[in-house]
Amino acid sequence: MPSEDVILKSGNDDKVEVEIVKPPPGVGTWISARYGLGYLAFFGFVNVYALRVNLSVAILSMVNSSYLVPTNHANVSDVCPASSNQANHTGGEFNWDSNQRSLVLGAFFYGYVLTQLPGGYLASRFGGKLLLGGGVLCTSLLTLLTPIAAQTSFAFLIVVRILEGIGEGVTFPAMHAIWGAWAPAMERTRLTALTYAGLHLGTVIAQPISGILCASNVMGGWPSAFYIFGIIGVIWCVIWFLLAQNYPSQCKWISKEELSYIESHVERAKSFKVPWKEIAMSKPLWAISVAHFCNNWGFYTLLTCLPTYLKDVLRFDITQDGFIAALPYLMSWISCNLAGIIADKIRAKAWLTTTLTRKVFNTVAFVFPAGFLLGAGYVGCNRVLAVTFICLATLFSAFSFAGFNPNHIDLSPRFAGILMGITNTWGNIPGFVSPLVVGAFTENNPSQHQWLYVFYIAAAVYVFGAIFYIVFASGVEQEWNRIPSEDEEEERNLLKE
Repeated sequence: MPSEDVILKSGNDDKVEVEIVKPPPGVGTWISARYGLGYLAFFGFVNVYALRVNLSVAILSMVNSSYLVPTNHANVSDVCPASSNQANHTGGEFNWDSNQRSLVLGAFFYGYVLTQLPGGYLASRFGGKLLLGGGVLCTSLLTLLTPIAAQTSFAFLIVVRILEGIGEGVTFPAMHAIWGAWAPAMERTRLTALTYAGLHLGTVIAQPISGILCASNVMGGWPSAFYIFGIIGVIWCVIWFLLAQNYPSQCKWISKEELSYIESHVERAKSFKVPWKEIAMSKPLWAISVAHFCNNWGFYTLLTCLPTYLKDVLRFDITQDGFIAALPYLMSWISCNLAGIIADKIRAKAWLTTTLTRKVFNTVAFVFPAGFLLGAGYVGCNRVLAVTFICLATLFSAFSFAGFNPNHIDLSPRFAGILMGITNTWGNIPGFVSPLVVGAFTENNPSQHQWLYVFYIAAAVYVFGAIFYIVFASGVEQEWNRIPSEDEEEERNLLKE
């Protein structure tokens, strides 16, 4: 099958990986229609994560911390002394305890998991353009509503956050479906890494800016963190609807050479029949699902709770908190792009098969963060070393964008959106569970000792995910992805008769 870097030996089920040639001259790489789509999608995922993480910082100004922190907090021996320029921010307007705060942070993911599989199915069948743009638009509009919801009632805020998650839940499956139609085999890793690097840069941008806005008087302080990013999200959606296309053949500015190159290396299905049973029984897909869950446990533990750890334990000032919390994701943004380029280079040079490439990068992405998170829990009040270890943990974690993350497209370009919907459903359960776990350990005693339990759990989950993926993962196109020829289809029909 010429469209992928995987073929099946005729006559049996033995699968053999082969490498294909690099893009021919005239097709273009960094300046081309497919990379232009990647750049546009990159800024889309900058917005996706800015809309998601601004609450993690804003909540520090929203909550009355004198109500949140227990009275024995001052007597906890392993809470660090306040930094020299830490201001006393206790005047938030909402009297939420740790469990309520965890519920607010996790509510997004209750909705988020609901639309993963439906989003993947719809995107694979009808294309991902309108689905992705509509999801981001829905989340942007609801983000603009968030301050009003919070000031109306706690229940209204929870409902709005759940609805935001429902809207944004379609984004990753829709984007995977789009790359299933656009990305040639030897460029899958770098194109998906380029796109999803936006989530790291979105975090880098949103967390410090949210901290500055919350500490200012712009638009009432913390509400401005929702108004500004909501407006930017709406603007991006308009650009996406105007420029993006589901398939290369629909793109007005793609060259004939590039269109021919993509279509000769990405097979487009004439019919749409989902092999649900084969998908459900696929061990490589279960390997991705487990890896997705384990990776996101560590990722969301930091994404939603790191600002709280920096403020309550390491005692950073709120205006510093956003900047410091963004540093790990700056490291991730850099390493994510490098990992994608290096992985595709390794595959193109045939130094490793796709399967081994995915397993090596995924192992690095899990084992190193496990070690560095544990290290962060043992450095005491050495703020520099603690932040350094957390930065290194997220730097290596981004290698997963050359590991399990593009692996769906390896297994099945036709159903990549559906596969992403399945694994991302599992992968986002930690989004609402991990904040609750953090809250359970730190509610009555937000100390280094209690946070060490949080880091232990994250490290153990990482190690389990690494081992499971090594054993069961594959980079080989699965037989159920193949589109049968007319002769094969006729032969199958005769056998059924």
